[in-house]
Amino acid sequence: MAHELPPLPYAYEALESTIDKQTMTLHHDMHHGAYVKNLNAALEKYPNLAGKSAEDLVRDLNAVPEEIRAAVRNNAGGHVNHTMFWKIMKPQGGGDPTGPIADAIHKTFGSFKDFQAKFNDAGVKQFGSGWAWLAGKPNGEVQVMSTPNQDNPLAQGLYPIFGNDVWEHAYYLKYNNRRPEYLAAWWNVVNWDEINHRYAAFKAGK
Repeated sequence: MAHELPPLPYAYEALESTIDKQTMTLHHDMHHGAYVKNLNAALEKYPNLAGKSAEDLVRDLNAVPEEIRAAVRNNAGGHVNHTMFWKIMKPQGGGDPTGPIADAIHKTFGSFKDFQAKFNDAGVKQFGSGWAWLAGKPNGEVQVMSTPNQDNPLAQGLYPIFGNDVWEHAYYLKYNNRRPEYLAAWWNVVNWDEINHRYAAFKAGK
């Protein structure tokens, strides 16, 4: 089965005015679409990998033939990251976290504001392109981290509870070089219901 580009779960303009329609269209159709296309092209020579999910490929890159490992790392990573990214945003999102993820944030970081500051700082300080994450550790705890390019916490044995894309293609049309402004505004479209779903999957060991 070839990997497929998932449809956006809302209209391209649905996250206005936090994320503009043109950015969403280019980001989903062109950038994410290219990761899927390039991943499928890289895997063509290796039908034995056809049954693996993109997550499985990222989780064990050493099992991927060296000839295509860099392409799989970049493009399977981009596919996994963006598939998550669309789901953890929604129209009329934002606000304070609720449920188990709120408890985890308060227990680990003291307050939601302190967590936001640490998360945003990770995004600001990620040099070049990459992601800021809240990741789950094998012991059940959570941590803020960043990764370069399209790397995913799965490759480090961690669980990507949620992340924000700090590649320039995610924000440059609206925010230009003002990455901190984008990071601050992004919380207005966060989908805490989906993030709680992902946190529950992490806690269940999935």
